[in-house]
Amino acid sequence: MFPRKNLKRFFYKAIRQPVYASRVFFKRIQAAFSYLFGNGRSSYPEAITLFLTHRCNLHCKMCGQWGEGGVTSKQGSKYINAEFTPNELKAVVDDMASFKPNITLFGGEPLLYEGCAGLIRYIKQKGMHCLMVTNGFFLEELAQNIVDSGLDELNVSLDGGAKLHDQIRGFPGLFDKIMVGLKRVQYFKSQKKKHRPLINLQCTVTKYNCEYLEQLPEVAEEAKADSLTFHHLIFVDRESMERQKAYDILLGSSSSDWEGFAFEPGIDPEALYTKIQGILSVRRRFNVDFYPNLSRKAMIEYYQDRRYIPSEYHCRCLSPWIAVYIFPDGEVRPCLNANYSFGNIKNMRFSEIWDNEKAVNFRKILKENKTFPLCARCTELYRY
Repeated sequence: MFPRKNLKRFFYKAIRQPVYASRVFFKRIQAAFSYLFGNGRSSYPEAITLFLTHRCNLHCKMCGQWGEGGVTSKQGSKYINAEFTPNELKAVVDDMASFKPNITLFGGEPLLYEGCAGLIRYIKQKGMHCLMVTNGFFLEELAQNIVDSGLDELNVSLDGGAKLHDQIRGFPGLFDKIMVGLKRVQYFKSQKKKHRPLINLQCTVTKYNCEYLEQLPEVAEEAKADSLTFHHLIFVDRESMERQKAYDILLGSSSSDWEGFAFEPGIDPEALYTKIQGILSVRRRFNVDFYPNLSRKAMIEYYQDRRYIPSEYHCRCLSPWIAVYIFPDGEVRPCLNANYSFGNIKNMRFSEIWDNEKAVNFRKILKENKTFPLCARCTELYRY
């Protein structure tokens, strides 16, 4: 529930957000008992990700949704434009208020959803922790609304310095626009004497920026960020996609959304490891970490071994006992890139969905197999 290699990361959060950390600790203990003894049933989840929209205003090179091989860009307009109404989202939040999960707002680009700031305020009124993941494009215009909303954490994706970030994101001037937005968020926090939202910069390591990662700590310093996290690349190979099909048939689902992540990483893990050690050797006023936290040997295996199985983390997925994802069409899914659904939140209450027959069946099959073929480089495998 708390992988040893993630303890530094957890303790840093606990120092900055003790109430949040205590809730997480308690819910993880409950989930551990559910995993061991629940026979597929689980205590209510610690974390819920609400996908407010599939829409995005950028087409970043490495993105599995809208990038060069992105799957969302190939969908029809009905799928892309499907969204909750504000009243539907309020009903969802009301339904979850009794067990107070941590809510992450995601997309697409969540700030394209017109009622985003109002939704955050409503979530906070119900006493829940709220985090948003954004490309930062709209921060300049919406900085005051974001600060006023009570948002706890603002996670902004950056790839490097100005020239590199704009090249990867395909939008000239984007970096400068984001930095202005971040500074405006800091200004309104100061003006209103608020400590929230915490600003967390997120960088995905790709073949486009792996040689220039040292640019990011300087960017984080300028933005007065509270943390900087480098995420190892999520990717899959065709062999794993083929092996996954047997489980998809068993579950009656599809993992076709992983197609957007089926590519060669193009990263030299030896050079990357050396780069990482150089970055971590410098002490900063903010926390810097790489996730997952891999040794040199594990990093080489992660990027080069087609049959990679994590050796430094527990090789079993606990995410469906702890977290769940709600998509714009209302489907409640245990995995980000598989279309297996526990049910639809627009037709059923969450309490009816979370431990229903489909949910229990999925968890039983997963626990029996520990992981599925496409789990090896999924972010959630390393989180719990």
